Amino acid sequence: MKNCNFSLIIPSLNPDEKLAQIVSSAIAAGIDDIILVDDGSLEETRHYFTELEASCSQVTLLTHEKNWGKGAALKTAFSYFLENRKGRDGVVTADGDGQHRIEDILACADEMTGGEHAVVLGCRNFNRENVPAKSRFGNKITSLVFRLFFGMRLSDTQTGLRAIPTEYITILLEAKGSRYEYETNMLLLMGQRHIPYREVKIETVYYDGNSATHFRPIYDSIRIYGLIIKYAANSLASALVDILMFYLLGLFVFTGSDWMAVLLCIIGARVISSIVNFAMNKRFVFENRSNIARAFWRYVCLALPVMLASWLTVYALSKFAGLGHLGRTILKVPVDTVLFLISFRVQRIWVFADRQQLGRNEINGRK
Repeated sequence: MKNCNFSLIIPSLNPDEKLAQIVSSAIAAGIDDIILVDDGSLEETRHYFTELEASCSQVTLLTHEKNWGKGAALKTAFSYFLENRKGRDGVVTADGDGQHRIEDILACADEMTGGEHAVVLGCRNFNRENVPAKSRFGNKITSLVFRLFFGMRLSDTQTGLRAIPTEYITILLEAKGSRYEYETNMLLLMGQRHIPYREVKIETVYYDGNSATHFRPIYDSIRIYGLIIKYAANSLASALVDILMFYLLGLFVFTGSDWMAVLLCIIGARVISSIVNFAMNKRFVFENRSNIARAFWRYVCLALPVMLASWLTVYALSKFAGLGHLGRTILKVPVDTVLFLISFRVQRIWVFADRQQLGRNEINGRK
């Protein structure tokens, strides 16, 4: 190991003997500061924490009296680290269920401090036979979502093994969430603030089909995908309004198949649907509280080229294929789906970003 000047953070809920094995392996490898977080474990499992605290001088124990979630446990440890571990290079977070080998923990720590400081993600190989089907499927879906909606290429979006340099911890504490969604929101915030990241391949370890996990597939997935679900639902509602108005305007008002009729239908439909979309996105999706005029004009600056792109594409393709108005309406669906993905990313990082975030983006962009 090149550098031991980091703190190992292990949040845990209802641990077993694997926690003691991780701690003993870490100490044997030379890690001299281990922060354990008991996230409201059952009374019969708390002795694992207290025994390690009493027997190992390298261990600091932080305790939640009730279960607040993994995200809350990480935030507690991050805050403690910033207040009490001045001068350290950063932290490495690992799970307490034995899924992360000490060799991989050390590899991520070395990568974090080597060259340009960056967040290092320990990424598993989900194509191996020992990976549970639900884990393989869930990760592939989430990786696709990150790539399409946020422009981030991540091979393991749910990894708990992360090495984080000290200078980025304060920023990542701003990520929302107290349970599993916090780890996802950390990645999204990294994308927003242009925090560099690298991936390190690690061993894929599962015990008993990952039966020890506290992840609740439906409930926690909804929390993780909350932003995307809200945006998609609002965009779907707005798209239905847009498609309906496009069809009705072409049927009763701007009849004909020339370019002007198609453009007027698109403008009329988009004005109506955009009012609905802007109001819902600002209030419920991105939860933006900044000046409405500023956000509105940014939204208009985005909506106009998106509308122009929709018109040019629909008109050109329908003209080439010789489609009537119903055909043009159907063609508009896939065209607007592509524009939907682009619009989401621009709205998130520019239209509905707060002033503080925009300022940081501009600073990072000049580095």
